[in-house]
Amino acid sequence: MVQITHELTRWTTLTAAILAFAPVLAFGFCSTLPDRIRALPRPAQVGLPVLLSIPYLLTTLPLGSFRWQWFAVYVLLPPLVAAVLASVAAIDPEQRGHVLDFAVLISLGLAVDLRWLEPAWPRGLAFISKLILLDAGLYGFLAVRGLTGVGFDLKVRWTDWKFGLREFALFTPIAVLLGLAVGFLHWHGHIERLWTVPLAWLFTFFMIALPEEIFFRGWMQNLLERKLEQITDGRNGRTASLLITAVVFGLSHFNKRNAFFNWRYVLLAAIAGVFYGRAWLAQRRIGAPAISHATVDTLWGALFR
Repeated sequence: MVQITHELTRWTTLTAAILAFAPVLAFGFCSTLPDRIRALPRPAQVGLPVLLSIPYLLTTLPLGSFRWQWFAVYVLLPPLVAAVLASVAAIDPEQRGHVLDFAVLISLGLAVDLRWLEPAWPRGLAFISKLILLDAGLYGFLAVRGLTGVGFDLKVRWTDWKFGLREFALFTPIAVLLGLAVGFLHWHGHIERLWTVPLAWLFTFFMIALPEEIFFRGWMQNLLERKLEQITDGRNGRTASLLITAVVFGLSHFNKRNAFFNWRYVLLAAIAGVFYGRAWLAQRRIGAPAISHATVDTLWGALFR
């Protein structure tokens, strides 16, 4: 009986993870999906993301860790994001960047960075919550808001590799020299299992780099550039949005590696954010900065500690 329960739990958890990742693949490979969703009646548009609560049920019910209050959060939050961004689409059809756009971004970003929703999940499964928040953002910004210029497309082009690896090559000497100088990186110089490096890169690309680059470059830098150009009559919006987003990206790493404020990580991440932002600006496609980001993280993990 215990073995059957264990097997059931394993399969329901796997199903929950697949369902949470499915919208990322759907939006990444089906460019017409946002248009199809926007063709639905507005109540359906707003109500559809309630389905994002299903992974919570599948994960927690078999383990006996289901809580009604957390379930209510996952039932209400994605439709709330959709409803807010639906109103913004009507208020700001020119997509110049509205205060509610940034309110949604800040709320989603803080929920992930400060781990507000992690207590809802069994140990080791909080990554599903991050995927659900990413799904809610993708649905809201791409399908309901119809935000243009995000560049989220999983049909990766050779030019994504070209610009992504270019920025990786430019950033790497700075990262290594500065990282070693401030004691953030420590060289160990050998890879015990070479075959694990491509697997680590793929995991990093999909689970870390892609979500962060969608958030920081496709949404934040994209919207900041529009807003700053509106404020300054088209002057310096591109550069200012690049730098501001890089700083925020750096600060989002303040509590990584179990530090209260890891200033070394913040510094290196902020500099990295400049290069990731440049990779996105090259074509305004998420693939390029995600490639830079995943390659940097994989290199650090393989050669440094």
